[in-house]
Amino acid sequence: MHNVDLGPAGPDGSRTLRGYLATPDGEGPFPAVLMIHEVFGLDDITVRHADRMAAAGYLTLAVDLFSDGGARRCLVSTMRSLASGHGKAFADLEAARRWLLDSGRTNGKVGVIGFCMGGGFALLLANDGFDAAAVNYGKLPSNPERELAGACPIMANYGGRDRGLPGAAEKLADVLERLNVSHDVKEFPTAGHAFLNDVEAGPRPLRPLLRVMGVGPDPTSAPEAWRRIEDHFARHLRG
Repeated sequence: MHNVDLGPAGPDGSRTLRGYLATPDGEGPFPAVLMIHEVFGLDDITVRHADRMAAAGYLTLAVDLFSDGGARRCLVSTMRSLASGHGKAFADLEAARRWLLDSGRTNGKVGVIGFCMGGGFALLLANDGFDAAAVNYGKLPSNPERELAGACPIMANYGGRDRGLPGAAEKLADVLERLNVSHDVKEFPTAGHAFLNDVEAGPRPLRPLLRVMGVGPDPTSAPEAWRRIEDHFARHLRG
């Protein structure tokens, strides 16, 4: 487990793309997972998520979408990419996917997993060269019928108390059903946003407000949600 320099992400991407690589025990080759962080960036929580996936047997690259200057400089442009469906963040994500495949350490299968902002990106990437997607409280695309057509199998976890994404689980399941995309979408009634985190995230002064908004860990729901993620990737990436 170590930080990695992925190099330049092409003319439209970061000058020097970085990430955190978590490697399973053994020789491999391994099924691979590209991990996309929350809005607060590639923090210690994301590192622990990546280590968890590596312990389950997946070569996991947590890519840093804020490589070119941190959240303060990169957040706005990254959110614009998410809203528009193109731009620098997508160039970075494609470069990270290719880096995994070119590493010579994978079995040729790559899944994508995202949390919060990263969950929104994972949805948009589900029809872009990945073999499976795990979406955790990710915002739905503005035109899901168009953006999700032809997507790889999607597993999604949402919180019933997530005030920012009311009804998202049902909406996503309905769209994927109509598109005939393999899916497994669940809403956890006691969970809010970011419920898979093991500690509170974000700047300390914001945390009381985030708690009021229902953002934070839910140790009751998280174990099942993690099992769903691991089962989904085992089904689609280990073949």
